[in-house]
Amino acid sequence: MATRRTIGLTAVMTGVLAACGGGGGGGGGGGSLALGVANVSPSFLKGNISSKTYDGNSDDLLTAGLGASGIASATLPTVSATPTAAELRRLAIHQNYRALVDTTANGGFGTLYGPTVAIAGTTASTTGKIAGKEYIAYADDGNGAQNVTLMVQVPDTFNPSKPCIVTATSSGSRGIYGAIGTSGEWGLKRGCAVAYSDKGSGNGFHDLQTNKVTLIDGTTADAAAAGPLALFKANISDTARTAYNALFPNRVAYKHAHSQQNPDKDWGKNTLQAVEFALYVLNDLHGSTMVNSPTKLRSIVPSNTLVIASSVSNGAGAALLSAEQDTEGLIDAVVVAEPQVQPKATPGLSIRRGTTTVSTIGKPMIDYVTFANVYQACAALAVSNSAFAASLPTASMEARCAGLASKNLVAGATAAERAADALSKMRAYGWEPETDILHLTHYRFAVPAVATTYAYAYGRFSVTDNLCGLSFANTDAAGNVIAQSAAQATLFGTGNGIPPTAGINIVYNDSVGGAKLDRLSVSPSTGLADMALDSALCLRSLAIGADAVTGAALTGDMLAKSLRVQQGVAEAQATGNVGSRPTIILAGRSDTLMQVNQAARAYFGKLNVNNAAANARYIEVANANHFDAFIGSLPGYDTALVPLHYYLNQALDMMWAHLNNGTALPGSQVVRTTPRGGVAGAAPAITTANVPSIAATPTSGNAITFANNILTVAD
Repeated sequence: MATRRTIGLTAVMTGVLAACGGGGGGGGGGGSLALGVANVSPSFLKGNISSKTYDGNSDDLLTAGLGASGIASATLPTVSATPTAAELRRLAIHQNYRALVDTTANGGFGTLYGPTVAIAGTTASTTGKIAGKEYIAYADDGNGAQNVTLMVQVPDTFNPSKPCIVTATSSGSRGIYGAIGTSGEWGLKRGCAVAYSDKGSGNGFHDLQTNKVTLIDGTTADAAAAGPLALFKANISDTARTAYNALFPNRVAYKHAHSQQNPDKDWGKNTLQAVEFALYVLNDLHGSTMVNSPTKLRSIVPSNTLVIASSVSNGAGAALLSAEQDTEGLIDAVVVAEPQVQPKATPGLSIRRGTTTVSTIGKPMIDYVTFANVYQACAALAVSNSAFAASLPTASMEARCAGLASKNLVAGATAAERAADALSKMRAYGWEPETDILHLTHYRFAVPAVATTYAYAYGRFSVTDNLCGLSFANTDAAGNVIAQSAAQATLFGTGNGIPPTAGINIVYNDSVGGAKLDRLSVSPSTGLADMALDSALCLRSLAIGADAVTGAALTGDMLAKSLRVQQGVAEAQATGNVGSRPTIILAGRSDTLMQVNQAARAYFGKLNVNNAAANARYIEVANANHFDAFIGSLPGYDTALVPLHYYLNQALDMMWAHLNNGTALPGSQVVRTTPRGGVAGAAPAITTANVPSIAATPTSGNAITFANNILTVAD
């Protein structure tokens, strides 16, 4: 069973603090991170640290007591009518694990990866449960507007004489358990402490109608009663909220979109803070005790602790940024997959696939995602992808094509011709041909959500701004706004932090006839049910700083808003300088969300342009995409794609061998996988023949090379 205790945050006297160089904080702890000084809590921690011990049987760190079989089951863990924190934690672990990994047996769960599968040098588990301690706290500047959740898990197998920490910053906009099934699992199996951060996003919501908010443990409370303990509260007065509700009832504010903090700019800092928190916790557990004082002395410090920054997607971007921003020597190595990373412009860099130079590279994420938000639904009509379970009505996609044609944004007299032109534009903007078959599902399940949330976030817009006419709310079957459902009580466990999620959808307020679910909306400028094309063009204009239809310079309010978005993007961009740290970056060639030419390839190219002595590798996996979970849930993914997660584990093993045994890192390469094939939704079981290992030395036909500012990726 779980046991509780609280660690005080002011453990020593002022005189001791002064003698020991202060209380650390913000990635700049200085002497407070040195061997033998007082183990003082970092100054960025606010409030108390919650601590629980899990026995590895009734409950545990990795599976919340469900075991591997419970994680694999699609049946949700049961919760009470008023869910407890423990129930919400179990639900969050179940849902977050399954959202990032294909948990079907035929997909490799239980054989190639998963809680019961041993990693190199460890023993397999029969249940996958891992005993240990879990610590959770807020990082904040003191006013409660940030309240970034940090968590440290310390397995009972942690060895203080050979300490190690693995970061697991959440992917996407997920909450604190958002990377537990990826780098979190690998670190726990290895016996390392795992340092988590929700990086200022997570399932912090504010129901503006009822004034309910989420707390750090997922339970809900009245916003006024929660005060600075709320995971997120919209920065509006009660008077303004009441006025907004009168005009736009039943709307919801979400933390990533509406915190007005531009959380993306702090992803690296938040990851470093999680590592500092881990060091504090480990020394609280294992440091030596000062004479006549309960204060511990630090024995686990950066100089004797192996730290690997790792995660996937947004968490991967955070890991890379943490290495770039690390001034304390906290990070020893980086291993990431499918990174959402935005390199600053790199003059002179070229990317080639085989002998063909890629025309569009290194664009900021809001740029290429808003491009997809305009064209992708139309482009999908040009692809024979019936196996991918039509997730949008053909009529809606044809209407999008017609709307684009009416504005001369695509050419052609028929829907087929317009779709072909839209697909051609997508390819010219950097999407690889392998992504064609994924456009339909990515538009349906990801792209509008990302475009909306990040435009709000980068521009630090309030929920009351209704940016481009967009808001968040529950909707009925006809797409009309309704009151929040009972599912609100479990959002911490079931939500992904970025609507549409757990019943909360994107609403186009300006739809003809009144507010409507975005994909059922009618655009005022076209009169067509074109899935809110007008709002997509508005977001695109903000992203590029010009009118998306005419190309004319923006003026007035649109210009002011665009400049805000541009500033937010600039704050979040990466330098590509991780120093000489050994680094492995993995990506799937079929990544349709964070397309490789703008993110992984472009970042690796910039890294090499900036630092000829960089010790980095780039592994591109054929037939791998951004969403492994779709392989087990959307028919057609199973026949065409392989799990990138399998290769993340492999790369982490290789980095571990490199750091501990001096084993050489593999060369940069394309890994040639073989899809399972078969019938969509019933592909045969995957085997190691489908997923060959990363080669220590790739053949010339698979090698990825960099020379004369040209990154050449094997075709």
